[in-house]
Amino acid sequence: MKTHLSHVSYLEAEAIHIIREVAAEFERPALLFSGGKDSIIVLHLALKAFAPAPLPFPIMHVDTGHNFPEVIEFRDRVVAENGIRLIVASVQEAIDAGKAVEESGPRASRNRLQTGVLLNATEQHRFDALFGGARRDEEKARAKERVYSFRDEFGQWDPKGQRPELWNLYNGKHKQGEHFRVFPISNWTELDVWHYLRDEEVPIPHVYFAHKRDVFRRDNMWLGVTEFLQPAEGETVEERLVRFRTIGDATCTGAVESSATTIDQVIDEVAATRITERGATRADDRVSEAAMEDRKKEGYF
Repeated sequence: MKTHLSHVSYLEAEAIHIIREVAAEFERPALLFSGGKDSIIVLHLALKAFAPAPLPFPIMHVDTGHNFPEVIEFRDRVVAENGIRLIVASVQEAIDAGKAVEESGPRASRNRLQTGVLLNATEQHRFDALFGGARRDEEKARAKERVYSFRDEFGQWDPKGQRPELWNLYNGKHKQGEHFRVFPISNWTELDVWHYLRDEEVPIPHVYFAHKRDVFRRDNMWLGVTEFLQPAEGETVEERLVRFRTIGDATCTGAVESSATTIDQVIDEVAATRITERGATRADDRVSEAAMEDRKKEGYF
């Protein structure tokens, strides 16, 4: 009797195939983990790909030091529960060592500083493949990505020089010093992610669900008040019922007003929206029309 995979089951099978291919083909892979929903899914898929054996590679968090506390607590709990090796590449340490210069001003962010820290850590640990949770539906530059995204010896990305991927055949050939960013969930949408989280009962930080938080309005976004981010003159703090659609540096990640306290309610919200999560809530993508592409060319995620 024929069996037919559901849409999300097919996406899972494709992603697990990609993860296993990388583990077989590359010598020193690692998984980039931020504690956000997409990297949580990639980690869940990787654990599932090799179960009951332990994860055969480490995870790495490029830490800006400006994180939502709930996300760091979640990261540490996942690492402890699954016996995973965690590498933290710290932006703060790079600043303290004089390797990075912190921005100043009310819209300062450490987001761009992650690139140099990521590239240095990749070289230090001699990683030749880094799994990421980017999806093509997130943003125009990420829509140009291949599943195997080639990076040259300087860690840079050339969108016009990517290799063809016909019939799901991936070319991982590289010279010493070059590496790949690998995106197993490239073909997923935000809605696919939430359906999978629900079906697999994957835990995620509670900031993805509606909660009361002190926020203020800036650049048409609700930004959370944290020790790293305070309102400027004329910006008023309000307590609102909000949730986060994406999680990054707390200084440039906005919340959306929402009453969705369950995954099914979030799915209903996402199904009705016409703006991507990064387009709606990430200030770092609004610097210019090609902000993400410019950062990716330099070596960003």
